[in-house]
Amino acid sequence: MGMKAKIALGAVVGIAVIGAVSANAGDGDGDTGSGSRTSAGAGEKPGGAKTDGDAKTDGAAKADGASDAKPAEDKAVEKASQAEQFKTFVKKNGSANEQDAVSHVTKVQGADEQNDILDAADVYTDFTGGIMGEGTGPAKLIASAFADWKDSENGLVTIYDADGELLGNGQF
Repeated sequence: MGMKAKIALGAVVGIAVIGAVSANAGDGDGDTGSGSRTSAGAGEKPGGAKTDGDAKTDGAAKADGASDAKPAEDKAVEKASQAEQFKTFVKKNGSANEQDAVSHVTKVQGADEQNDILDAADVYTDFTGGIMGEGTGPAKLIASAFADWKDSENGLVTIYDADGELLGNGQF
């Protein structure tokens, strides 16, 4: 094997090793490898939100046959569309202006698929006119509310009008 081929092969192997080490490094919180997991753990809901950690209450209610309104409400929210989940969150936690802007949301895609590498979500509204239309201001409010709802290390939410034209975007 020629000298140039050995150097090229060594460089490729070196880059692969560096990439593997970087991928396993996680977020640097001191845990060994747990920062880069992609599935929800025992203390997390599928959307990435932490549960209250009171597993005894949930287990006792199921074992005794008693009904608990809180888990039933959580299950209903989980089964709702992403748009409905987003609207419910903003209704509970958003300002009056955010609630008004989010009332125009018709569809949300990509909010449940997060890996903190490059998360992209799309929010569709019933506004018209594209970037020069009436929805540009509310699009920023929608992006801000979305950032309150979901959290990502490297997320981008894009807001579209009824015709699929870009209204705005923001980080989450």
